[in-house]
Amino acid sequence: MIERVVVALQYALPKQALTLLAGRFATARAGGLTTSVIRWFVGRYGVNMAEAANPDIGSYASFNEFFTRSLKPGARPLAQADFICPVDGAISQFGAIERGQIFQAKGHRYSTTALVGGDEQLAAQFQDGSFATLYLSPKDYHRIHMPCAGRLLRMIHVPGELFSVNPVTARGVPGLFARNERVVCVFESKQGPFVLVLVGATIVGSMATAWHGVVNPPRPGHLREWRYEDRELRFGQGAEMGRFLLGSTVVMLFPKNTLKFGAAWSPGRSIRMGEKMGERDG
Repeated sequence: MIERVVVALQYALPKQALTLLAGRFATARAGGLTTSVIRWFVGRYGVNMAEAANPDIGSYASFNEFFTRSLKPGARPLAQADFICPVDGAISQFGAIERGQIFQAKGHRYSTTALVGGDEQLAAQFQDGSFATLYLSPKDYHRIHMPCAGRLLRMIHVPGELFSVNPVTARGVPGLFARNERVVCVFESKQGPFVLVLVGATIVGSMATAWHGVVNPPRPGHLREWRYEDRELRFGQGAEMGRFLLGSTVVMLFPKNTLKFGAAWSPGRSIRMGEKMGERDG
């Protein structure tokens, strides 16, 4: 009953307006007020500042500077594996893409084509492939890294809703990750193509990539695409590729016979960037 109420509120809330206001506050340099909010946030969510490159809460000029903080060197050692986890967070779901459908939660699936913004040719590359959906909670480190070395080919900004992406909403909103605003990043690697999808959410002020900077805002209300095939934008395994300026989810897509997930992976399990995700399948 409680979950139904929470989901119903998601439909009723002015999500765009709330996100706009949150984004403005997150970038504001409000001195003592900013420090007080950061200090409250650290206590409320149990953020581990000891592993931050800069653990001094009072030195962050804005909430976004704190939220996208870097870590101390060596805080996230990279496992010796073909594929490593790209973020800190929790495993929402993972497994096989079946007949072009991705499992979201019990009773809910969504199409690969919808997720990547309607590009059927792109989605076809992942037919019968595999996916992983990783949820970043407020306490987590919010930079996104490369699961394997790759060369950037395309970036697509897909407009959409801004539902929360927490587990309760994932269980209650059909097609959540293909409905929310998202940034689709397409790479090629020695293992084949792969996609990292950065999914926005309520209060997520914006998303940024290492090669572009802030992608949203602006939010023009139509699909935008950037192509990089004529450029050599290469990123090594573990290199930073993007960041969330306030929370959210990453969905990864891999082709058939590419990724075999590690035995330790299971839905709900906490993960850290750099740990083993899996090995080449075959």
